[in-house]
Amino acid sequence: MPGTTSTRVPRLFNRSTWPEARRIADILRKETIGGALLLAAALTALIWANSPWAQTYQDLRTIEVGPAALHLNLDLATWAADGLLAIFFFVAGLELKREFVAGDLRDLRRAVVPVAAAVGGVAAPALVYLAVAGGTAAKGWAIPTATDIAFALAVLAVIGRSLPDALRTFLLTLAVVDDLIAIVIIATFYTSHLSLLPLLAAAVPLAIFAVLVRRGVRAWWLLLPSAFACWALVHASGVHATVAGVLLALTVPVLSRTAEGAGPAEHFEHRFRPLSAGVAVPVFAFFSAGVGLGGLGGPAGALSDPVAMGIVAGLLVGKPVGILAATWLVARFTRATLDEGLAWIDMAGLAVLAGIGFTVSLLIGELAFGTGEADARFKIAVLAGSLTAALLATVILRLRARVYRRIHRSETADSDHDGIPDLYQQP
Repeated sequence: MPGTTSTRVPRLFNRSTWPEARRIADILRKETIGGALLLAAALTALIWANSPWAQTYQDLRTIEVGPAALHLNLDLATWAADGLLAIFFFVAGLELKREFVAGDLRDLRRAVVPVAAAVGGVAAPALVYLAVAGGTAAKGWAIPTATDIAFALAVLAVIGRSLPDALRTFLLTLAVVDDLIAIVIIATFYTSHLSLLPLLAAAVPLAIFAVLVRRGVRAWWLLLPSAFACWALVHASGVHATVAGVLLALTVPVLSRTAEGAGPAEHFEHRFRPLSAGVAVPVFAFFSAGVGLGGLGGPAGALSDPVAMGIVAGLLVGKPVGILAATWLVARFTRATLDEGLAWIDMAGLAVLAGIGFTVSLLIGELAFGTGEADARFKIAVLAGSLTAALLATVILRLRARVYRRIHRSETADSDHDGIPDLYQQP
């Protein structure tokens, strides 16, 4: 009517654009398979480390390979943590850059929710850990801060096949952002010594890599030498070598130089995501998850330690509280409402699921406490906290299964109407 104005109420978790939905669905499928491999690798290591052949597992971890002249004669466990996880963070860096340059998150209104949730989901568990553990154990404050996306999506594939695409996208983006926050934490707080000369020298192969990818070079035999040199120099500097993965990813252009075809970031993501999800993360899990439980009473004794209690509390209390509080604050200050059909219980289920902290949590635990006396404590705590988070999230999300199926049918009908296949069914 004349003289009246209508205001559009902002929505939280409104549906993604179709191109973005197609891309996210493809990522979720690959990460789900990787999550299954991760769980299998972790379970294998745990069984082996508690079998009569436990010593052979420890011997395998300590086998050294690599050129001693370059100070890269590292044991297999270190190669998995410093080398293979650099691939994981390379893919995470590509994903984050693509989201903010060409994805739906280039729109600030879409980006603010998962980014704020990720920040809250890092700060709150750190504070909870310090409140519970504190004292001499304070150096482990960052252990419960990162969500394991592969593990979480493996759980989601079982319990939430019909989960709305907006919630899946939110979980994926949140996990990528807090992985990147975690790498900043590692570089800033877990660098025991810093050698400036190798760190400065790393800029040379990084620049060479950047020039090559910007000129459209995609041949691995041209790119790998400069990428490896950058990684090796960052490793020699004392900064954790996985930082090199993120630095290399940020040099890769997102947009294609032609009107058609995938950009370099999308090309590298498609090439390296299977390697990251299917090899790098499961191998790291295999070399890190093998911890002796010490019999039936071992886990209970380990979990009574302040370090373990702080980690479990951070994952189960701090993580969901931080994510929910940050999301609620965004909704409060922007006057946004949840998208049609969704409720805060859905957000709570995702927030609890984000308490699955495995890959990066184990990495930070090793940086904080090494592989000595505290090794069993933090590993058992990460495993126990992550498993409990998965079970609690299963209960919460299953309560809303009927609602998700109704939303999913609506999304499927829309995709069929637009001539787009249903991408949300698991293969």
